[in-house]
Amino acid sequence: MKTKPNRVHICLLAALLLPAFTSIAQPVTKIAAGYDHSLFLKAGGSLWGMGWNPLGGLGDGTANNTNRPEQIVASNVTAIAAADYHSLFIKNGGSLWAMGYNDSGQLGDGTFDPTNRPELIVSNGVTAVAAGVSHSLFLMSNGSLWAMGNNDYGQLGDNTFNPTNRPELIVSSNVTAIAAGTQHSLFLMSDGSLWGMGYNRWGALGDGTTNNLNHPEQIVASKVTAIAAGFDHSLFLQRDGSLWAMGENSAGQLGNGIFNTSYPYGTNQPQLIVASNVTAIAAGAFHSLLLKNDGSLWATGDNRYGQLGDGIANTSYPYGTNQPQLIVASNVTAISGGHHTLFLKSDGSLWAMGDNFYGQLGDGTFNNTNRPEQILAPYNRISAQFVGGGKVQLSFVGIAGGNYALDRSFTLAPPNWLP
Repeated sequence: MKTKPNRVHICLLAALLLPAFTSIAQPVTKIAAGYDHSLFLKAGGSLWGMGWNPLGGLGDGTANNTNRPEQIVASNVTAIAAADYHSLFIKNGGSLWAMGYNDSGQLGDGTFDPTNRPELIVSNGVTAVAAGVSHSLFLMSNGSLWAMGNNDYGQLGDNTFNPTNRPELIVSSNVTAIAAGTQHSLFLMSDGSLWGMGYNRWGALGDGTTNNLNHPEQIVASKVTAIAAGFDHSLFLQRDGSLWAMGENSAGQLGNGIFNTSYPYGTNQPQLIVASNVTAIAAGAFHSLLLKNDGSLWATGDNRYGQLGDGIANTSYPYGTNQPQLIVASNVTAISGGHHTLFLKSDGSLWAMGDNFYGQLGDGTFNNTNRPEQILAPYNRISAQFVGGGKVQLSFVGIAGGNYALDRSFTLAPPNWLP
């Protein structure tokens, strides 16, 4: 004679089914916004993506755009970078993988052929990655800087203007951080000095000129702690928490209170933007993001798609704001920008705003949003209850926001062996 499931049986059934949902339930730990697609990592090292994909930048084996987060790699991913049409990631042990467009050799696989599946580029020892529109940078554990891809403006820093489809050694040691803009590159050395190379017509290198450079040039001698590169502008932090910016500023992306409307449309020397308390920075295509030490998120620049998240989508010039505005008051832990904005909160939830034409926000729509929208959140409650007829209902609550249902429930009949 069968008896209805008791509390022990229900808990056992929940435990048996829970692993199937573990990858969904884990908090988001890292984010990367390309210009029209997005990547993120979860606590177990799984890699997820959404957005524009005709050239394979999501690495899912298709050429289909997706407006929902899709798992690409199940585990062991430690770092990610998203560009215009290609993506890079690192796995445990330091292996470097790449997927997407490869017209300039930016994948570094020795070809100029695109791929819609992750391809192994370097087998071990890689510690950081950065992706420009058609060039890529990475660091090795010995502090060496390597580059591949487009080099029309000298962005690889190898003293030529020739592209390469294989990783090329640029600096042999002591590099600690890298950033890739559209066609320029930045890096930090262990002494806190900031260096740059590549496209400089709008002053993104901050060297006081508008001359392109095909070799690394020192921009700031010391005390730099973080860097970010946008379409044609650059940001950096100094040890005292001050934020500095240079480059193109027609949309107010430097945050200096000016819209530069005549050549060179910006500034070619670093300008102080915020004097203190900044802890992290990100550069979108034409907007900039910063975090302060109280966990608040601030934004400035282009807002045509709502990427500033201030409730406005500026559709007439000047298209945005030229000074940092408070967007979220607290609990923000990580930021990234393309034509859209991604950020994480301290609970591991993923939020987004801005351009969503290709589904890069991952909210199940193709609609832009000018307010922060929660896209994913870890489950905060898992429950099971007997609902009659020998059936058990499992509820996983808090999986996601946006246009996802916050609750996912599954009603299951117990197996015949259940007493």
